[in-house]
Amino acid sequence: MGYDGTSLGMVADALGVPVSAVTAAAGTKRQLYLTVMRRAFEAEWATLKAAVDTCPSDRRCVHHIADAYLDFHVAHPYVRALWAHRWVADAADIVDLEDRYPRPLFRLVAKRTRDAVPDGVNVYWMLGMMVWTVHGFLGSGVLARRSGMLRTDHPKVVRDFRAHLHLMLEGMMTAQR
Repeated sequence: MGYDGTSLGMVADALGVPVSAVTAAAGTKRQLYLTVMRRAFEAEWATLKAAVDTCPSDRRCVHHIADAYLDFHVAHPYVRALWAHRWVADAADIVDLEDRYPRPLFRLVAKRTRDAVPDGVNVYWMLGMMVWTVHGFLGSGVLARRSGMLRTDHPKVVRDFRAHLHLMLEGMMTAQR
């Protein structure tokens, strides 16, 4: 239901506690939301920082980081859900979340991968396309060849997506301008 559609009363009901217990533990609805977003960021930062720190020094670094990003979001679907709500104008009154959280992640990864990609490739656009592709896949899956959808709850589907994510990134890194 997102930030805008959820009251502290709903949170308290889900927890089976009075609203006063929620406010005593987490503060206002806004404070609770900011804490949740910060903790999601900290978990993602730790994952990407570890990937950056163990990255090969060539183009494989981009793939290494993409794998870490995909694996993080497969394992933590609530983080993608938080951002999916945000991307449809949820919590629009909180104006600086993108600068607080995704921007430092982009900077961390861009700094590490900038030298691994050829001149003419905009690292920020490449990373943005990686993010959009991963979130699109995790949010909706992929059309199956004949009918239905291939979802992320099957390891083979994630493996196949990963292979195609690598192809997409490699294509961006080899494109001639």
